[in-house]
Amino acid sequence: MDSEKSMKVLSVASECVPFVKTGGLADVVGALPGALAPLGVEVRVLMPGYPAMKAAISEDAKTQELGRLPGGRARLISGPANGTDVMVLDSPRLFDRPGNPYLGPDGKDWPDNHLRYGAFCRLAAQIATEGLDGWQPDVVHLHDWQAGLTAAYLKLGRQPAPPSLITIHNIAFQGLFPPEAATPLGLPKAEFHPEGFEYFGQLGFLKAGLVYADRISTVSPTYARELMSAEFGMGLEGVIAARRAEVHGILNGIDLEVWNPESDPQIAMGFSAKTPARKAKNRVALAQRFKLYAGGAGPLFCVVSRLTRQKGLDLLLEALPRLLARGASLAVLGSGDADLETGFQAAASDNPGRVGVVIGYDEPLSHLMQAGADSILVPSRFEPCGLTQLYGLRYGTLPLVARTGGLADTVIDANEAALQAGVATGFQFSPIAAAPLADAIDRACDAFADKKLWAAMVRRAMRHPVGWETSAAAYAKTYAELIETAA
Repeated sequence: MDSEKSMKVLSVASECVPFVKTGGLADVVGALPGALAPLGVEVRVLMPGYPAMKAAISEDAKTQELGRLPGGRARLISGPANGTDVMVLDSPRLFDRPGNPYLGPDGKDWPDNHLRYGAFCRLAAQIATEGLDGWQPDVVHLHDWQAGLTAAYLKLGRQPAPPSLITIHNIAFQGLFPPEAATPLGLPKAEFHPEGFEYFGQLGFLKAGLVYADRISTVSPTYARELMSAEFGMGLEGVIAARRAEVHGILNGIDLEVWNPESDPQIAMGFSAKTPARKAKNRVALAQRFKLYAGGAGPLFCVVSRLTRQKGLDLLLEALPRLLARGASLAVLGSGDADLETGFQAAASDNPGRVGVVIGYDEPLSHLMQAGADSILVPSRFEPCGLTQLYGLRYGTLPLVARTGGLADTVIDANEAALQAGVATGFQFSPIAAAPLADAIDRACDAFADKKLWAAMVRRAMRHPVGWETSAAAYAKTYAELIETAA
């Protein structure tokens, strides 16, 4: 491809910051267009027409009537929204619903999710093959199961199609539906088999993406390897392993302007790697917010997370006595499983001044926690990439993480060799169980007691690259390879 010619990429996703977010997928989709633009990559994002999405698009956006899609007639709205070029599938029957994009008021999946995201994928394939107002992508970048069926429409269609890449953000969500769902989606019956889009007798949207896309990526190199094992692959490990040569792990990054300890308006005092002493003001503010005693001998740990077993928070409850025995304290922000919420609330009640808990989510408070805590705990049983540990590095809040997925790829454990080499930025533990977690807490407390060592680790963590530059370049390289292969 001509190096002076920009690459055009259609990004197909069900979430995008700042419009709609339920997880890290939205952060990636929202960040990539801006990160790729300096590299000569023009990204347009195709999104479902949720109410928040339609409200964000510019008033002078273009509209185009669409033919009949699964779920009925619809139209396409295209234009800028918050600095991003977006295309929105406006189908009120399918997407004009409040709350979580995937779940109904009863907390269960909408029963017509196959039609909703099937129509979305059908439109993505149509734009990819036919173009829109003279714009046609060179590459189609698909994100998670909601976009996965696009790869099947592209590969099985009659028209020449651009190459596609599918990114797995979390393989736990696969988009599985009864086999009869394939009929209204216009999928050929001949492809309903294990080498096609069939998954143990069901129609698999993510399975379709993994089979028919030209490349597969995940959000960290370790997660890419893990997905080829039965422990992490969740039934799709064979499909992924069979395509090993086309599977790549590309780490997520974070927005360095939103997460900037020098200029963050949500924290008590700005600080940097050159002025780490100012971080102490945030520690005091955080302790006051959670009614914790700030003068203890141990570190102030924090948790900003969904309170679930996947996130390993049950292990933290088991390890909590060791944390408290070392003179440390704990601030928790999150919500999730009722028993875990109750467990942390009970711990706060039993240990006033040592454990503080806020149930729910509070974005400004999450910034203060990253700025004020000494260490952030991320004991996840699996973690495709993780963002909170990256925020921790950026704010000098040393991450203590399970050795899995992107946590293993982004935090350098303070083992003896790393300490001697002067490269450690946090703490890892493995296997993922309560006792190893407690041992890692001990190591963190020992390091905290050595003020010179801790200060050096904080400075090193704050200088560790966590932005999008390297990852954006890896995506651009992948796009270019796909285009060259397809030529």
